[in-house]
Amino acid sequence: MVKTTTTRYDVAEHLRTPEEMAAYLEACLEEANGDAAFIAKALGDLARAKGMTQVARDAGLSRESLYKALSGDRAPSFDTILKVVSALGLKLHAEAAHV
Repeated sequence: MVKTTTTRYDVAEHLRTPEEMAAYLEACLEEANGDAAFIAKALGDLARAKGMTQVARDAGLSRESLYKALSGDRAPSFDTILKVVSALGLKLHAEAAHV
């Protein structure tokens, strides 16, 4: 019998273009149901895809504080989220919710 080897899936390895990153963040925003830590984790995935050091530098944060903020263990401040989104080259937008 052939032994199957598996590896852990890392979405950051598949987010190559700004369009893919934007689509991923949009999907996460739709699925989050108000969970800020979930969004922080998604931003962490995007930051790893782009390069955590570069994103930290562009956001004006230390790499260590960026890792902590985007770990998904806690909800970062909105200011941090805005800085990271900008450093990723993305924009947040709003649309009317149809309830």
